[in-house]
Amino acid sequence: MFSKWFGNKSASSSTPNNSKADGSKASSSAASASKKSSAKKTNPKRAKKSKKPVWSLDQFPIPEKEGSTRFHDLDLPLPMMHAIADLGFEYCSPIQAAVLPHTLDGLDAVGKAQTGTGKTAAFLITAICDLLANPISDERYTAEPRVVVIAPTRELVMQIAKDAEDLTKHTDLHVEMLIGGVDYAGQLKRVQRNVVDIVVATPGRLIDFMTRGDLQLGLVEIMVIDEADRMLDMGFIPQVRRVVRACPPKDQRQTLLFSATFTEDVIRLTEQWTIDPVRIEMEPDRVAADTVDQKVYMVGAKDKFQVLKNILKSDNVSSAIVFANRRDQTRWLFDKLNKTSITCGMLSGEVAQQKRTSTLKRFKDGNIKVLVATDVAGRGIHINGISHVINYNLPEDPEDYVHRIGRTGRAGETGTSISLACEDDAFMLLDIEALLGEKLACEQPPLEYMDES
Repeated sequence: MFSKWFGNKSASSSTPNNSKADGSKASSSAASASKKSSAKKTNPKRAKKSKKPVWSLDQFPIPEKEGSTRFHDLDLPLPMMHAIADLGFEYCSPIQAAVLPHTLDGLDAVGKAQTGTGKTAAFLITAICDLLANPISDERYTAEPRVVVIAPTRELVMQIAKDAEDLTKHTDLHVEMLIGGVDYAGQLKRVQRNVVDIVVATPGRLIDFMTRGDLQLGLVEIMVIDEADRMLDMGFIPQVRRVVRACPPKDQRQTLLFSATFTEDVIRLTEQWTIDPVRIEMEPDRVAADTVDQKVYMVGAKDKFQVLKNILKSDNVSSAIVFANRRDQTRWLFDKLNKTSITCGMLSGEVAQQKRTSTLKRFKDGNIKVLVATDVAGRGIHINGISHVINYNLPEDPEDYVHRIGRTGRAGETGTSISLACEDDAFMLLDIEALLGEKLACEQPPLEYMDES
């Protein structure tokens, strides 16, 4: 493993080695081919930073624990361990412990894991360590990333990019985020300003950059596809195929694919895009976290809003996400709640990205108490301290129920999910219970929640 991190890698070889076994990738000299006018050469040497006290691993002592894998046990480079220490990570999560020993050696991987299991850190640590182990000293074009991560929603991309920034803070690696709904010119300016090492993007915006010739994927060394099942559901797979085809062949890159479920379609995609991948399936003891107290209130459709309003006004709700199934429902709820003096924001596909970003920040900072969201907008929300998740409508897909309630009860805290089931959607409970493997107790809402005062 020592040679993995500090081994020599030639940046001047003009012929890439197709073997994955030695971890070699396509070299930067391929950039000598003609490029689009938007790309410019730059020297990858960054400006010297002011000297800081040298950090050592002695400052991050973690005792060995039976049955647990420490990050210390993986021989990670010092800048990575420094970032991990800053984040307070001590022991690997189960999926990290299972997948990292293989992906750090350059193997492809296919992982089945729910949100909140630590898979994001697993693929980011793999990518960042590979870049640190194989620096390129030659000149590079600004618009040629070495790592590409694609995810289905803007919020999820923003979260992954934030995690990547945190994990690269003690390196010279540069991370860029590409999402739709925001100014293209501004994103292009940032891509052209510095050498980009890691790009995290939604498929549509990444293709915009590729189509205009503003980003080249010919030197991608690691391709990460997150939430593959969700991209299938949202119809993004044709776009993902275009992105994959623009990257080097699968025997000249490392491919990491993660999905909450392994459907037949997902399995077929893994066979097309990977070579002899390590397969990791993390089956939780329970589909829903033990830290979430699940309640189902049986109410009439005409009483739903009254019950919701009273729940949100109760003292035990410090912050809440209210999920609805459609954009028009979120808009209606947002307008009605604001008229009742409940400060809330809205996240849905119809809201401009800049507004969504500012709303999410206000919610995270505690300036608004309630978010009303659709599943697409809510999938990438990872905020600790959310006390309640409320399903105004039961989701049509049982998997969405698990993702929704997973927004609370995070980081060892407890949370509450409340589902308002009426005559229009109560039948969906059967499929949700089948997925959970347990019955959900249905009850009448407390009398104070029915009060019309």
